[in-house]
Amino acid sequence: MATEAQKTFKFDLVSPEAILMSEDVKQVVIPGAVGEFGVLADHAPLLSSLQPGVVRTTAEDGHEHLIFVTGGVADIKDNLCTVLAEDAASLDDLDDVAELERAVEELRQQQANHIGMEEEHYIQRQLDIMLAKLDAVKTYKVS
Repeated sequence: MATEAQKTFKFDLVSPEAILMSEDVKQVVIPGAVGEFGVLADHAPLLSSLQPGVVRTTAEDGHEHLIFVTGGVADIKDNLCTVLAEDAASLDDLDDVAELERAVEELRQQQANHIGMEEEHYIQRQLDIMLAKLDAVKTYKVS
């Protein structure tokens, strides 16, 4: 009999543009709105919003995939985990640290000079995404 860590379940990652991933996995770690959470086979049903961060999947062979999402929703039920991402990209496709640090600095300057509440919220959201990308690159990419 297979242990929980050996069982697999279906994982789908979908963005507005395409189905980015659809495969059987042993585990998924998701950046939920109140913190990361892990999903294994036979997980209880759950619906969670996502914060910007890295979705980590572990395939049947142990290979780990790292995908950055800007936000979205995770739906877990009946051994299916679906992430509907606002935007997603392989961690390999993210910009280098220097570019991300420049983008963060530019957004902080815009934040200091913003006009109006709507613009302030937009700039803050973009800053949150850039800071999460910068953290992901520093945490997971080897130079």
